[in-house]
Amino acid sequence: MYGQTMISDQQRADRQSEGTETTKDRIGARGIWLMCVACGALSVVAGAMTALNVALPEIGPSIGASSTQMTWLVDAYTVALAALLLPCGALGDRYGRRGLLVVGLVVFAIASLPPLWIDDPMIVIASRALAGVAAAMIMPATLSLLTSELPESRRPLAVAIWAGVAGAGSIGGFFVSGFLLEWFTWRSIFVTFAAVTFVLAVASCTIATSRDDEPRRFDFPGALLSTSAVFLFVLGLLESPSRGWDDAIVIGALAAGLVLAVVFAFVEYRRDAPLLDVRLFSNRAFSAGAFTILVQFFASLGLFFVVLQRLQLDFGMSPLMAATAMLPLIAVIMVLSPIGGWLAVRYSLRTILVLGVGLTGVALILMGVLDYSSYLSLLPLLLLGSAGQGFATAPPTTAIMANTPSANQGVGSAVNDTFREVGAAIGIALAGSIVAAGYSRNIAPIADKVAATTGSAELGDHISRSLAEALHALDALVTQYPAQAGALGQVADQARHAFVAPLNTACIVMGVVILVGAAVLAFLSPDAMTPAADEPAAEPERQPAAR
Repeated sequence: MYGQTMISDQQRADRQSEGTETTKDRIGARGIWLMCVACGALSVVAGAMTALNVALPEIGPSIGASSTQMTWLVDAYTVALAALLLPCGALGDRYGRRGLLVVGLVVFAIASLPPLWIDDPMIVIASRALAGVAAAMIMPATLSLLTSELPESRRPLAVAIWAGVAGAGSIGGFFVSGFLLEWFTWRSIFVTFAAVTFVLAVASCTIATSRDDEPRRFDFPGALLSTSAVFLFVLGLLESPSRGWDDAIVIGALAAGLVLAVVFAFVEYRRDAPLLDVRLFSNRAFSAGAFTILVQFFASLGLFFVVLQRLQLDFGMSPLMAATAMLPLIAVIMVLSPIGGWLAVRYSLRTILVLGVGLTGVALILMGVLDYSSYLSLLPLLLLGSAGQGFATAPPTTAIMANTPSANQGVGSAVNDTFREVGAAIGIALAGSIVAAGYSRNIAPIADKVAATTGSAELGDHISRSLAEALHALDALVTQYPAQAGALGQVADQARHAFVAPLNTACIVMGVVILVGAAVLAFLSPDAMTPAADEPAAEPERQPAAR
């Protein structure tokens, strides 16, 4: 009887222990609320990167912006965001991640207000740059709050959802802007940003916070070097499509950025309290995750650049129709992101990374090789590419955060986000340069012939600048001279052909680069998400600081 009582007590204790562990592993209502707030803030940051692209034709004439200023209406946000991610991630670790998130959301709301009343293009550009600064505070805080506050067993799922939102947010920005422009003016986009971020700032005050319990002194030299390196490198990339890769400013910015990055790595290696412990890159899972994100967003933004132009300029879709046509991609990414994350943790990180990146590369090459004349014939290739994106979305972020010390989750998140922004900038720069150079080369004889035939050098210039400008000018002439509709329609078809050919070339080039990246990952990536006993740990032993 006594033995039975002892067994019963032991079983009861085991059940209580199991119940305690189960309770600890639950996300709970507060955890779900944290995920909602964090992903809501992330969606605003990701959507703001692309939201103005579809509105530029309305914004430019309304505020009297030049072509260069219209470019910076988009680029000012991206440059500020990319350059400040690492310092802002470190500030969150030191002073509190929730506090940085709230400040970032408030600043973002304030930055969205000037365009509502001021029409000066430089003021609007400055407001976009300030929004980029705010986004640099928001983005690393959202991920580091999730990985530091949620139960360890549930973090891969949370990271998968976060990564899915980050991957799909850019398409969401196109869709929301296209929807608003169907009913309101372009200022409604900024009204939406201000209202949503203010509500999120209030909501963020209700979530838990975290920070490094023993913060070291802030690394000002590292912050200055990292900001300067990323700023110059991204600036050179974004200027390359319009200026050309042989332009002195582009070459100088890219070279200076790379040199400063090397100096940053050298300085950080020798510092006792670095902004970023560069020894983390000796961890294969960490470095494979960073490289995958670079390749993934190179593919993602390059793909969006190519496809959206094809849908609008070749297939004749409106901005809202084009954004709606991209919604199936969001669904695929959001569904496959947690599946890819689970498979990478459960089975093999290497296999999932190579599979995801490889599928994206194959899809892009097929888009460049196959002939398709409608959205429905293009859709299977888009779904194949989005499937690759979905599988490769969560695992690299999980690998980075799982191999980053808990006290530096903000910096780990910033590494993830910095590689994301740099990869996106490279993708847009490469695709944009190939398309711009190819179109200029193909359209030159056509534009010269039109100018000679009509006696209008101005019309020839419009046709040679871009397909969008060519179609706009030709449509205006058809309205003015309906009898010439047939001849002008032929010129429009020739312009589209001159545009589609380099667009296909861009797909092939990007696809090949991505497949090379997949091959690199096959050798670089480990099977396990976390390091084995013989691999570098998340917190490598530090050497004495140099004096």
